[in-house]
Amino acid sequence: MILLLPVLIPLASGLLIGLLPFRSRRNRSLFVGAATLLNSALIFWLAVRGQGLTLHALRLTENLTIVFRVDGLTRVFGALIAFLWPLATLYAFEYMEHETRENIFFAYYIMSYGITAGIALSGNLFTLYAFYELLTLVTLPLVLHKMDATSIHAGRAYLYYSISGAALAFIGMIFVLTYGTNPTTEFVYGGMLDTARIGANRDLLLAVFLMSFVGFGVKAAVFPLHRWLPTVSVAPTPVTALLHAVAVVKAGAFAIIRIIYYTFGTEFLRGTWAQTAAMGLAMFTIVFSSAMAVREQHLKRRLAYSTVSNLSYVVFGATLMTPAGLAGGLTHMLFHGVMKITLFFCAGAVLVQTEREYVQDMRGFGRVMPFTFGVFTVASMALVGVPPLMGFISKWSLATAAAAAGSIEARIGIGALIISAVLTAVYLFTVVVTALFMPLNESAAELSGRRLDPGWRMKLPLAVLTGTIVVLGVCSVPLVRFLNAVSNGLY
Repeated sequence: MILLLPVLIPLASGLLIGLLPFRSRRNRSLFVGAATLLNSALIFWLAVRGQGLTLHALRLTENLTIVFRVDGLTRVFGALIAFLWPLATLYAFEYMEHETRENIFFAYYIMSYGITAGIALSGNLFTLYAFYELLTLVTLPLVLHKMDATSIHAGRAYLYYSISGAALAFIGMIFVLTYGTNPTTEFVYGGMLDTARIGANRDLLLAVFLMSFVGFGVKAAVFPLHRWLPTVSVAPTPVTALLHAVAVVKAGAFAIIRIIYYTFGTEFLRGTWAQTAAMGLAMFTIVFSSAMAVREQHLKRRLAYSTVSNLSYVVFGATLMTPAGLAGGLTHMLFHGVMKITLFFCAGAVLVQTEREYVQDMRGFGRVMPFTFGVFTVASMALVGVPPLMGFISKWSLATAAAAAGSIEARIGIGALIISAVLTAVYLFTVVVTALFMPLNESAAELSGRRLDPGWRMKLPLAVLTGTIVVLGVCSVPLVRFLNAVSNGLY
């Protein structure tokens, strides 16, 4: 029963906010904060002590069951969301004071936590698929929150892309039910296909894998189904931060890892045309989206294209189909989540405090928002891969895993990583130089001499995240060892 609580607590809390709207902002914040912290504490407990716990929660048919389980991959993704969600919630308390319909926002915001926890705890492919679909439905109102023409357009794009991806993933699930070794599609490290039944259908199953890869890859923003991600940047920053750093995009990468290592299996996929195609899509997305980020002048959309690129770092590691590749992908999945949510929080602070959204409008803002742009600089250096910050660790892990893989595709991938690192330096350090070393625009002259950094509820998450970026860069060895063990199926 304890495996149900991380899903039920946020869902029940969201329903209570919707049914019994809080008249006092303070009381609502206390309620949301307490529920979020309780859920995170429970997920951390499961990550530390819950290895191997399994719950068959609901049997719809003989083959379709809702199963929750704690394994190594659950512990990795669960720890990420449990760490970042309370920080994002605290940030949202201050940010949303500048928005409307706060009760509705926080109702869906906390319910999204429960659905994301359901993805992390999924013990079989059907459960993963069901919560993957639910995540679209519960995050759609957050994208639509402002209810203006731009938000409605973004919501439609998000819905159309997500539904298309889910349809492709559904086809994959049907074939796994047909050719799997167990009727409930429970995840097994190494895959669940019954090789004795494949026979002449090998190429068909490889095509089905690629369909599933693209389907689940929609939320990971793999090219060519990536365009929804920059579009939804119109949503409030607490939403885009979660979409781009924690919930939706990481759920897509998490699902791809489940498909490769726990469903089809690397022994079936390695060395095939399907692996080459999947890796090729990831490598192209890495370079293409980095180049798009350089061109983009709207700060949040620039960061969104950066997310598209960095999610494919994770996917590239997974498509190497080696334990080292998976470990590198998991390392970047964790570290990118921390780095990118920090950058989005900084962009949100600038938007709330100054109403500026474009890079060229932030000239000299380092003088009026020194804390915010100090944090932005550290997070930018980390995402570029400057040692000893965490971004260097994850990129080094991916590059060495690709070198060890030895294939031509993997070596091309190293080149893609290097090109992307250079472009990342261009699109992030351009912001840093503009803010720290250029004079204020004439249009912003009235800001001269003022201090416009946000309040403590937005500053504290930024401070914690900055400390994490440094500490996990310098002291990454225990975590990397654990991720290597997970990647070798030891958890």
